[in-house]
Amino acid sequence: MEHVDLIGIGAVVLVAGLVARIGRRFGLPTIPCYLIVGILLGPGTPGPVFVAHPGDLSLLAALGLVLLLFHLGLEFPVEQVLSSGRRLFLAAGFYIGLNISAGLALGFALGWGAAEALVIAGAMGISSSAIATKLLIELRRLANVETPAVLGIIVIEDIFLAFYLALLAPVLSGAGSPLGFARDIAISFGFLLLLFTIARYGARVIGTVIGSREDELLAVLAIGLVVLVAGLSEEVGVSDAIGALLIGLVVSRTAVRERVERVVLPMRDLFAAVFFVTFGLSIDVGDFGAVAIPVAIAVVVTVACNVIAGVWTARLFGLNQRAAANIGLTILGRGEFSLILVTLALAAGLDARIGPFVALYVLILAIFSPLLAARSRLLARVLPDWLFRENWRYVREETISTACTHLDQIRVTETDQQECAECVATGDDWVQLRLCLSCGVVRCCDDSINKHATAHFRQTNHPIVESLEPGEHWRYCYIDNTLVRPPLGQRS
Repeated sequence: MEHVDLIGIGAVVLVAGLVARIGRRFGLPTIPCYLIVGILLGPGTPGPVFVAHPGDLSLLAALGLVLLLFHLGLEFPVEQVLSSGRRLFLAAGFYIGLNISAGLALGFALGWGAAEALVIAGAMGISSSAIATKLLIELRRLANVETPAVLGIIVIEDIFLAFYLALLAPVLSGAGSPLGFARDIAISFGFLLLLFTIARYGARVIGTVIGSREDELLAVLAIGLVVLVAGLSEEVGVSDAIGALLIGLVVSRTAVRERVERVVLPMRDLFAAVFFVTFGLSIDVGDFGAVAIPVAIAVVVTVACNVIAGVWTARLFGLNQRAAANIGLTILGRGEFSLILVTLALAAGLDARIGPFVALYVLILAIFSPLLAARSRLLARVLPDWLFRENWRYVREETISTACTHLDQIRVTETDQQECAECVATGDDWVQLRLCLSCGVVRCCDDSINKHATAHFRQTNHPIVESLEPGEHWRYCYIDNTLVRPPLGQRS
């Protein structure tokens, strides 16, 4: 029997890897590929069944969950978050608050119970940092001016996740009285405080305990520490996920952090894949029909909330429609955190419908978020100027980049000219005017009949022009095909 189980487990993991490799060629993240394989090859779907009893993989799946959160803690940039400006915290707070509130409202509207509503709120409120980060890399947006805001939001979401898990643990444990609930909350946050204190003052001791010159021993000691802390967390009534996340934060402050991250990464990827596949194996496709309409509503609500949050963030940072669309659609995907929350909920005996609900919700968004993010220009076209602080009428679809390499060719930043000399000479009219920042000539824009600004660039190769229209404060580099924001001190 064990031999048969090993064959099934090995086969389903191998198939999941092959499907994920094919999906990567089409720009799909790996998480939905793992889920789909688990669903199709599990007992809840007609056809071949590779693993008849998904519970056989529960321990491996638990390791995947623990390693996912541990690695997140390892990568957590504490200093970056603490040094972030007020606008970033406002943007992240608005994003999280809007999505959590929408999820909570939908959860209560479904009538499945208060605990289920809190799980749905978390699943809808926290985006997938893995999907968002991969999109930034694959779509080559790391140098975009909105990218620091995107990264900041997902980092602050990770902080929020720790506290949300701590808040959710007493709810899932079913505290029977207000006093019991308060006690469980106190234990959860007390455990958080203990691990934060260890991270602040005891990191050197932890580094000494697990530190080894040999990678093999380093991996054994680190994994042993993670599993031990996760188990202790569960024993005191706190989620094992919280313990794993925070011990990762502790190890991130040790001298061996980079080596631990390197040796743990392959194991994280392997066991995380098992975690997602196992979740898929536990889903019965027959349950999708009962949750299809709520999932459709959840997807529409999430897209709307993300677009609103993207516009809000763009307004805070003075960005245009394209940046707003990039922000909202890049962090649209839901994945590992949503599945972690629903796994904890199902283990606590909550309404079984929450499993297929979150699975289908994650599948849809994980598949479509990369497609929507790659086509953010289409959303940018329909976002009106009045939503933003600046007039982006002619450049709403353009990317604003921080990587222009032609700023050294700027020689002129002001002019008294208010006409296109070439249009005046020919008796033509113009629509808008552009100032060449290399030589100072003023020419008409591409919406004008003659497009003299672009013609001037082709003749001289002077790269950057600036709009002379009242209320517009943007520059454009013809060579890089990107907007270049002027220094704040030079903006009118």
